[in-house]
Amino acid sequence: MRYGLCLLLLLGGAVAQADDWPQWRGPRRDGLCQETGLLGQWPEGGPKLLWELSGLGTGYSTVSILEGKLYSTGDREVDGQKAQFVYAFDLGTRMKVWATKIGPAHSDGPRSTPTLEGGFVYVIGTGGNVVCARADDGQVVWTKNLLTDLGGASNPRWKFSESPLIDGDRLLCTPGGHEAVMAVLNKKTGETIWQSSMPDIGPNGKDEAGYSSIMISRGAGVKQYVQLTNEGIIGVAADDGKFLWGYNRVANRVANISTPVIEGDYVFTSTAYGTGSALLKLVPAGGGVKAEEVYWLDAETFQNHHGGFVKVGDCIYGGHNHNKGEPTCLDMRTGEIKWHADQLGRGSGCVLYADGHLYFLYEDGTAVLIEANPETYNLKGSFKLPDRPGAEGKAWSHPVISDGRLFLRYANVLFCYDVKAP
Repeated sequence: MRYGLCLLLLLGGAVAQADDWPQWRGPRRDGLCQETGLLGQWPEGGPKLLWELSGLGTGYSTVSILEGKLYSTGDREVDGQKAQFVYAFDLGTRMKVWATKIGPAHSDGPRSTPTLEGGFVYVIGTGGNVVCARADDGQVVWTKNLLTDLGGASNPRWKFSESPLIDGDRLLCTPGGHEAVMAVLNKKTGETIWQSSMPDIGPNGKDEAGYSSIMISRGAGVKQYVQLTNEGIIGVAADDGKFLWGYNRVANRVANISTPVIEGDYVFTSTAYGTGSALLKLVPAGGGVKAEEVYWLDAETFQNHHGGFVKVGDCIYGGHNHNKGEPTCLDMRTGEIKWHADQLGRGSGCVLYADGHLYFLYEDGTAVLIEANPETYNLKGSFKLPDRPGAEGKAWSHPVISDGRLFLRYANVLFCYDVKAP
């Protein structure tokens, strides 16, 4: 490995190198890339475009990368069949290796990013199919449906969007609803290990899954799975699925989307639609865990729509405002806004961190590089993705960096840029 930290990350029993990107938001699902030696300033017009690849189909899934192959999902026509597919491409040749149907096509495509582990690909289709396929040839090993097999209440308005979590021998997913808000499956067979029921935690939101993805916490000394549902953010005991705590205030009545930040006993969460953000502290309570509100930030202060946010040092960096992505830095422990700036692109901005910088991709295809500096906003470059057939609609896929290459998906087209420093 020429670039990146000499660091091995143990992920569900498999070893991933620092320049691999095996799942949603990277090896730790936190949007933090460990690579170094990257450009600290973009030239006029942006970094060098190495290549581009068409054929990803309609959708907002980002890419996963492992051992020289790239995986994603999309609604596309394969052998005359219009449907939703998970697929693999060879990174060296950019040729399709395989494509496997995971369900019916959706109006604007899938959202789930494949999880790669142990020679298998795990993904969730918008129709609720949880699919395990072999990474070498795409052959389906097992499939379960969040609604018909796992007790989900209903498919959300914009359909199931979760990227599955692999934790040891388990696959975590979110059927949603009070009867089975979360489920744990045997990753090899798809058999149910447990399902977690959920009490009423407040008046906000709907009885269904949200659009976020599960994170692992060991807050208050208890291993637990933390998820943002459409009724708020919750914690479920990892060993037996016991419901531990719920926080309803952050839920809005439309869409709860962004993956939370987990650090020690703390959980930072945010939603848009005029809602806001909160820092929670998990503390022991009566043999279980409770979530105490450390602070609340109203919608005028910080609300994140669906571009996400990252924690770097003591600060949270992300896009602020509903259907926007105004670059913002806030102190995680206090909620103090350190700086806030106007955005260069249109709409929501998806964020990634690498080597001292923030990479924003806006829905109109504008890419922006910003120094991750807690003291001041420092713009380090911007450019617009090229106009291409199929690169249209909304660029809502999150940026990925692997081996010094920046991958930006805009619907049917994937652009690969060289962001290594000379």
